[in-house]
Amino acid sequence: MPSRTQDLAAVLEANSAFYTAFSQRDAAAMAKLWASHLPVVCVHPGWPPLLDRADVIQSWQRIFANPDQPDLRQMKERAFLLGDFALVVCLEVLPNATLVATNTFARESGSWRMVHHQSSPLSMESLEEEEPPAELRN
Repeated sequence: MPSRTQDLAAVLEANSAFYTAFSQRDAAAMAKLWASHLPVVCVHPGWPPLLDRADVIQSWQRIFANPDQPDLRQMKERAFLLGDFALVVCLEVLPNATLVATNTFARESGSWRMVHHQSSPLSMESLEEEEPPAELRN
């Protein structure tokens, strides 16, 4: 059984792989990151919730096919373990906006797979908020 430290590292690696697939517009890599046997949900900014794996994967294909899709940089990730689930909260920095994202992973067949992604606009004032309480930090 992996240690907590190993699990956190694996979750952060899965999160990094998500943003690598996003930045490289790699639909095949993105599809591999999402759970195959567990329910999945994806909420892109301004979109209705996507509640079916096929719809989620198709949404990424559509996003990657858009030549005007801006580059995105991920930063300030923070992971939280919840048994066989993990949350990663981070910022997604676009050329003209900053989004806050929650990425949820579940252990599926021994690997951390994405089961939920949601991002939404963040006001610049929110970036200057205080650190969360110590019990919420890892």
